Amino acid sequence: MKSFNLKLTLLAALTMVAATVLYAQQPAIQYFRPNNQNGLNVFETPKTTDVEFDGLKVRVGGDFALQFQGISQTNSGDSLPELANNFNLPTANLNFDVQLADGLRLHMRTYLSSRHHTEAYVKGGYLQIDKLDFIKPGFLSGFMNVATLRFGMDQINYGDVQFRRSDNAMAIYNPFVGNYIMDNFTTEPFAELTIQNNGLIAVLGATNGRLNQSPTPGDDGFVIFGKLGYDKQINDDLRLRLTGSFYNSSDKSTRDYIYGGDRAGGRYYAVIEGSDFSGRFNPRYGTLNAFQINPFVKFQGLEFFGVFEKMSNNADAGGSFTQLGAEALYRFGAEENFYLGGRYNAVSGEQVDGAATTKINRLNIGGGWFLTKNVLTKVEYVKQAYDGAAWDGTLYQGAEFDGLVIEAVIGF
Repeated sequence: MKSFNLKLTLLAALTMVAATVLYAQQPAIQYFRPNNQNGLNVFETPKTTDVEFDGLKVRVGGDFALQFQGISQTNSGDSLPELANNFNLPTANLNFDVQLADGLRLHMRTYLSSRHHTEAYVKGGYLQIDKLDFIKPGFLSGFMNVATLRFGMDQINYGDVQFRRSDNAMAIYNPFVGNYIMDNFTTEPFAELTIQNNGLIAVLGATNGRLNQSPTPGDDGFVIFGKLGYDKQINDDLRLRLTGSFYNSSDKSTRDYIYGGDRAGGRYYAVIEGSDFSGRFNPRYGTLNAFQINPFVKFQGLEFFGVFEKMSNNADAGGSFTQLGAEALYRFGAEENFYLGGRYNAVSGEQVDGAATTKINRLNIGGGWFLTKNVLTKVEYVKQAYDGAAWDGTLYQGAEFDGLVIEAVIGF
């Protein structure tokens, strides 16, 4: 117990030191989601900006995350190893955001260290266009007042969960430590059009459905995705948002990455089978259909976010899974710099038609403190359990893990 307390004290000290030396002046970028507390509950970047273009600007930013994990685990055969109370591998991102022209910007992120890849590598990037004035002043200005174009090799705008998830070390938007069990996230070459007009939102995009790019034949599939929704600040106290998204990959795809495209790794280390993605579930279908519905309500400090997602195998063998999620938070303090809340997440389905049922559920209860707008400390209790006959005869039969996880996050 003395060792446990010493490690918690060390984590708190590291966070406080980082808070005092972190921030330096950075150039303002147009149509940009702040990488700090101001970016909370920002979904699609807005079509308004108060930043005047006065030449090329380069904004260098970063993310750091470190967890202290105290989790225990068990299964029906009592065959899982004992886990220690200790720190996880620290993760870090390097971000470049470049204002290239009025209404034209570039984003690029490099994972400096991650659970799955300890070496540095480029996660991805994209070009975002909110004005076409670089072609001719005022060119298609009526259309561009409501439109945003994005092109690149990065995450696509399917569902709203992506706006609240941790992206390796970028964990300041996520009120909890882990992402959802079926983590819909991928980085692929894409083109995307977003329309925002008086609260109405429409997205349409396409990718080639491939995580790793190569001109070799054998996977000639493609993906179409989109979103329709409504997002409105009704008054000073109440905001309402409701969106529905779809994702469809063609039958020429050989592997679909929408639930397995995150190369950073899972957040709960060494649990159950102990892989880099432990605690998550990926159906691994080669081609699939999916849709996701996300309500979001914020009334003063009270916040609710929900997930209803259904995905199905396009292959003849069939099979489908349903994901449910609900988050309730209460943010308080002079600048809502404290919060308490909980999240429930469940996945159930059949790998193929007629197969035994797979069930996974997780409960998170915790809270957080924004020491500054750029520094966040989270504490949570997590419990995840595996049920259903599909797990019989495996490590997952009767498996569960639970315990305390503390995370220190910096974003700038």
